[in-house]
Amino acid sequence: MDVLSRFPADLDLNDLARQTKAIERGRVVCDGALLLRLALARGPGGLSLSQTAAWASVLGLTELSDPAIKYRLDKAGGFLNALLERQLARNTTRRPVRWPGRLLRVADGSSISQPASKGTDWRVHGVYDLGRGGFSHLELTDSHGAEGLCRGAPVPGEVRIADRNYARLRDLREFLRRGNGLADFIVRLRWRSLALYLPDGTRFDLFEFLRGLPVDHTPHEIVVHARDTGRAEASLPALPLRLIVLRKSAEVTEAERQRLRRAAPRKQSQLDPRSLEAAEFVMLATSLTETYAAEDIFGAYGLRWQIELAIKRMKSLIHTDELPTRTPRASRSWLLSHLLLAALTDEMTQDLLDSFPCGPE
Repeated sequence: MDVLSRFPADLDLNDLARQTKAIERGRVVCDGALLLRLALARGPGGLSLSQTAAWASVLGLTELSDPAIKYRLDKAGGFLNALLERQLARNTTRRPVRWPGRLLRVADGSSISQPASKGTDWRVHGVYDLGRGGFSHLELTDSHGAEGLCRGAPVPGEVRIADRNYARLRDLREFLRRGNGLADFIVRLRWRSLALYLPDGTRFDLFEFLRGLPVDHTPHEIVVHARDTGRAEASLPALPLRLIVLRKSAEVTEAERQRLRRAAPRKQSQLDPRSLEAAEFVMLATSLTETYAAEDIFGAYGLRWQIELAIKRMKSLIHTDELPTRTPRASRSWLLSHLLLAALTDEMTQDLLDSFPCGPE
């Protein structure tokens, strides 16, 4: 009952289970709450199919065989996904902390592999609200679901922060379009992430700019325009950006260069000397205006470690990386039940944060 009380008050689990066709005839599993309990027991509860069936029998919930449990949970993917979306929508209505009138949110993802797989089979895409301290968006895709800044609709006032994998011009444009001019981004760049030009239309020489910077550790910036290089997109307008650059310390620079040198043989590729030169700098691109100081933008970007910790917590505490299932439908149901638990945990955490700590009277 405590778990059910965490969902929106107007949510009808039975109706949702029927809408998503998780329950159709309802002969044995006849209500959404029971289906949810089975999914949570099998998923984050860590029970096998046999243990889930025995657990349900001992508690007098239902009598089902192992294959019957599997059949119903395989059908529950849509139901669990709809529950996850409802819960995340509820979580985002709680009071967020704002940064100069904005909501800071970080995008990142995590790869998950099937048993015995050596590659990526599933991806969890997340958007983490830094002010509220919880996920505002969680999405599960197969290996073909690429990371993208637009996973999770932007909201008015949002500033979305992301690492280098998200610095794609098409995604940046689409994010601004979906935000209707009321959302912005801060993304880290690789030296060849975008084709950059000066406002007068001449090609921007990034390395000439970097070589001309003073040897200090304060941010330096320039306004540039990102353009498409393909013929099909040549007619699209350029995207104006603030390029902000910060020189790293000598120790951090050398460590990054050593990492690049070690990685090149593993990738069977020739290391580009420009990568070693660019390793001395952190480069950010943002759509924020000059109202926001470069130091503040770097400070905001520096908070993105919080989503990395949140994803690590999902793996270490609810073990999303220990996928026991082998079929797509079973894996999807198992993973969605874990994401649902993560969203519920975020919501419960807010109760602790809202409680004023009192000392002994």
